[in-house]
Amino acid sequence: MSDERIPITSPFDSVDPAPPSLVSEVDILRSTLCDENERMFHRMRALFALRNKGGNDAVDALCAAFDSESALLKHEIAYVLGQMQNSHAVPTLIERLSDKSEDLMVRHEAAEALGAIGDRTAMSTLSNFVDDPEPVISESCEVAIDLLEWVQSKEFEYH
Repeated sequence: MSDERIPITSPFDSVDPAPPSLVSEVDILRSTLCDENERMFHRMRALFALRNKGGNDAVDALCAAFDSESALLKHEIAYVLGQMQNSHAVPTLIERLSDKSEDLMVRHEAAEALGAIGDRTAMSTLSNFVDDPEPVISESCEVAIDLLEWVQSKEFEYH
């Protein structure tokens, strides 16, 4: 039996569907995450390890997996990018939201991640989709815009 200890809680105070991998090398985690033949559980472990590692290299590795065939995985990628709040992810999230052939679940989570990141460069894209015919997209963009505006108003209160 392994002495591997699985953390109960995430540093992001979320209950994750898989414990993070104990592997720390971004290249290995990226390879696992992007491998369509790998079990989803192992891909999710790589995803959460990359999220916990943080930084632009981890964001790049996560964004590379948006080429996956799994809408579930891509949804989870967008979610963790929002948790990470790294503006380096904004162009890729804008791309995912703007791709009308993308699964609605992924587009919705990309919009919410853009709001969570709080980078105002996403505002015009979010505004473009606030009237999307798909309610899950339009409502997600509305929430993201409101969050961006709220964050900005809080920044002005402290100056």
